[in-house]
Amino acid sequence: MKIAALAGGIGAGKFLRGVVRVAPPEDLSVIVNTGDDREFHGLWVSPDLDSVTYWLAGVMDRERGWGLAGETFRTTGELRSFGAPDAWFGLGDLDMATHLYRTWVLSAEPRGRGLSAATRGISARFGVRPSVVPMSDDRIATIIGTTTPDGQNWDLDFQSFWVQHGASPPVRDIRYEGADAATPAEGVLAAIEGADVILICPSNPIASIFPILAVPGIRETLEARRDRVVGISPIVGGAPVRGMADKLMPAAGYGVTAAEAARCYKGLLSAWVIDEQDRNLAPQIEATGVRVAVSDTMMVSDEASERIARVALDLL
Repeated sequence: MKIAALAGGIGAGKFLRGVVRVAPPEDLSVIVNTGDDREFHGLWVSPDLDSVTYWLAGVMDRERGWGLAGETFRTTGELRSFGAPDAWFGLGDLDMATHLYRTWVLSAEPRGRGLSAATRGISARFGVRPSVVPMSDDRIATIIGTTTPDGQNWDLDFQSFWVQHGASPPVRDIRYEGADAATPAEGVLAAIEGADVILICPSNPIASIFPILAVPGIRETLEARRDRVVGISPIVGGAPVRGMADKLMPAAGYGVTAAEAARCYKGLLSAWVIDEQDRNLAPQIEATGVRVAVSDTMMVSDEASERIARVALDLL
């Protein structure tokens, strides 16, 4: 059974650890958001690609959720002592090697192939057997339009909004700069077209999945395979399990519920998995023609992630 998955970061990584316990890892292709990517200290950092890779490799820090287990942050501490402008972003000492390698590949590879090539190399280094691919080799930036305290428009890249400013500025709008001119990375459309099941991971719809769908050709290919698409709600009991979806969904015109999270994918979904806490929303979602399964969706362990993956796959 060939499986394609659209993925953001931590929530997707946890879920995918369950998927590879159900299906052969080699049969899984993971298409990962790169709208969060940016340069820090001259290094190109791809947070979602790294989170997915580290979780699939089993080398992630489970408590923190991101980065490598046993990580230290002495280099970032020294950079802060120097007053380096980007030292608010915590790059781990071991994690730094990943970014150094990626930056080297980006400088060495022909334009338009670098990020995919770097991702293949990083996956191989960590022994990741599924295919992990960026949504595009072109640079795309998720920009959060906010407002300053004195009412001026203020645009922030995603990491500045989320990490540096703690998602505190009021959100005016969200856009995906560079997406219109981008093309899907090699293998992305083929993975969707050839999949028996397409999973939309429990990731932030606005920050993690919408950037993928903004790349020309991906949404259209997904629409054509709608009968094979199942998603897992990242919203439980009216709140995100993790992250700031509750800040971004209203700005994009959606309420913060499991039903509204499903509406984010209108025209793309065949089935949707929601948590037991949201059981009362099942009839509302089913009225839109989407099949619903209700389960405990808290991914507290690999066993729990496996159970949720089975629920999702059984829907199709």
